[in-house]
Amino acid sequence: MTTVYKTIIQDIGKNAGDFLEYKMIVIFKDNAPQELKDYCYIHHFNKLDSTIKEGNTLLIDGEEYKVTAVGSLVNENLKELGHITFKFSGETEAEVPGTLYLEDKEIGNISIESVLEIIE
Repeated sequence: MTTVYKTIIQDIGKNAGDFLEYKMIVIFKDNAPQELKDYCYIHHFNKLDSTIKEGNTLLIDGEEYKVTAVGSLVNENLKELGHITFKFSGETEAEVPGTLYLEDKEIGNISIESVLEIIE
C-alpha cells in the first residue's frame, strides 16, 4: 500500500453538507476564495505524492471507496489548489475535469480532523 495523496479536514463550510444529497463532497485548501469556503471541506495539509489513477482507493477515516474515473484536471487542481470534487456515483467516464469519481457507496461521516487518503 502506497500513499498517493493525504490531507486532514480542518474546517467545514456551513453549506458543505448540501452536496451530500448529490453524492458529492468538495474539498479546497484553506486559501479558497471566500465565496466558495461555505461549500467546501477545508484543509491546509495537501500532499500529492504521485498521480491519482483509476483503481486507486480513497480512504475517509479508514472507510474504502474505489476510484472509478479521474477527471483530466484532478491531479493538477489538487496539486496547485488543493481543490477537487469527489463524486460517489460509480461513473467510469470522467465527464467533469476537476472531479474524482468513486464507487456508488454511501458517504461516511466527515468531520473536523477526518483523514482523507488515496492509496494504490
